Amino acid sequence: MIVELDKTTVRMKNPDHVRGIISSIKKDGVNKLQVISDFDMTLSRFGWNGRRCPTSHNILDNSQVITEEGKKQLKDLLHYYYPIEIDPNRTLEEKCPLMVEWWTRAHDLLSQQKILKGDIAQIVKESEVMLRDGFNEFFDQLHKNNVPLFIFSAGVGDILEEIIRQANVFHPNINVVSNYMDFDDDGILRGFKRPLIHTYNKNNTVLNNTEYFQQLSTKTSIILLGDSMGDLTMSDGVTNVKNILKIGFLNDKVEEHRGKYLESYDIVLERDETLDVVNGILRYTFTET
Repeated sequence: MIVELDKTTVRMKNPDHVRGIISSIKKDGVNKLQVISDFDMTLSRFGWNGRRCPTSHNILDNSQVITEEGKKQLKDLLHYYYPIEIDPNRTLEEKCPLMVEWWTRAHDLLSQQKILKGDIAQIVKESEVMLRDGFNEFFDQLHKNNVPLFIFSAGVGDILEEIIRQANVFHPNINVVSNYMDFDDDGILRGFKRPLIHTYNKNNTVLNNTEYFQQLSTKTSIILLGDSMGDLTMSDGVTNVKNILKIGFLNDKVEEHRGKYLESYDIVLERDETLDVVNGILRYTFTET
């Protein structure tokens, strides 16, 4: 049916169930479909040539506009909070307040750096960020078939929008909810707009009455793309879900996290830096029979 599902990077707990969902999505048609996706390490690459690729926050943290002292403080925050974020033995209740603390402290540090709105494009251009292989086909297929793409990110909205723009794939079917910078009249960063979005609150609590999803109430088929446990709640704002296919990118500590990912995601892509599987499913869905 879809040759990409035979790739060695693909794992499924229940292949028959997966094929059933895909068939159902195809049967219900393109007009019923929407895609909900994380950005960092999901649409963007996790690594390249043995090196980690930056997230939208990393792009800012590592840029020339941040002082050496600022970089050190941001790195210290990462080393303290990141192990907490990925700790499988901590509950969400324990993690959430600490994630708010981390994001708030990081945003406060960035706001002290006098970052200029006019520098964002250059900061992105000079970074080592990369979208996953096959991104052109992914964005273009969705655009061509009028399928809404909702990007729900705990990263920096201004940065990730610029990444998509510089890749020439920022189409009108894209809607982004993320942490956006708040610039003053002189274009200097003074803070971040609310609500604050972190790894574990990517759900309808930050979606302002889920107005976006209400407009898409007929889009009852969902393909959800994420790379963390926190991404599984991104579709919580959608009413009348009939079909949902959850695809998870397992980028790191594969053996340690495999079990949990296979329990939570329908398809798990292990150390797969491409959008091949997603594109294969979309191609199948969009092909008329």
